[in-house]
Amino acid sequence: MKYIKRKSLLYKTEVEYGDYTINHVQGCSHGCKYPCYAFLMAKRFGRVKTYEEWIKPIIVENSVELLEREIPKFKDKIKSVHFSFTTDPFMYGYKEVTELTLKLISILNDANIKCTTLTKGVLPIELAKLGKDNEVGITLISLSEEYRKQYEPFSAPYNDRINSLYELHKKGIKTWVSIEPYPTPNIIDQNLQDILNTVDFVDKIIFGRLNYNAQVTQYPDYKNFYNNASFQVIDYCQKKNKQYHIKNGTLTIR
Repeated sequence: MKYIKRKSLLYKTEVEYGDYTINHVQGCSHGCKYPCYAFLMAKRFGRVKTYEEWIKPIIVENSVELLEREIPKFKDKIKSVHFSFTTDPFMYGYKEVTELTLKLISILNDANIKCTTLTKGVLPIELAKLGKDNEVGITLISLSEEYRKQYEPFSAPYNDRINSLYELHKKGIKTWVSIEPYPTPNIIDQNLQDILNTVDFVDKIIFGRLNYNAQVTQYPDYKNFYNNASFQVIDYCQKKNKQYHIKNGTLTIR
């Protein structure tokens, strides 16, 4: 692993369902090719130059020191802290990243701050020993391993993600799934209901369209496709008494 130092760690996110967030790693080994918005922004602002550089994660070595210093400053403003929006907190195959993430969550929980996590890796069972108000989630946009290998090449297999989420659910931890960025049928022809049924045990579902990919707008009536998919998620969640959130720009009619 390579290491860098930063001057700050906690910051208020502009993501619609987020509050505060921490990005304690630069880059992401999963190498998603949707394309990945975080990689596009990192490249645009000069943090990385190439895809190859992006998929070699660099740990912020003074993360613990920064967090302990910043908690008193932000504590009264924070509703929750999300791990993470520009990296992955449980990067597949990177024990060092997972250990640091668990340490940071523990520090936040000790300060009575709730944490949420989202990963394309495997959720560690140690999360069950941390705050009971925390919410843990996985990204799941397909059940096809062929699709995963093409678009999320170095991420955890889908079944491994699902099983780790289910184990935490059995421990009484709040669980959620992000079905985003969901592809159009010209990219992969699949049944959204199969995905919903597979994660029937979760407490919350977030659904969003695929952006920054020209193939989406090449699909006939793609807006109606995402409208129908959004209503399918809403109907499913309402019938199952689950929380849900449809990402901005996905549902274009109300």
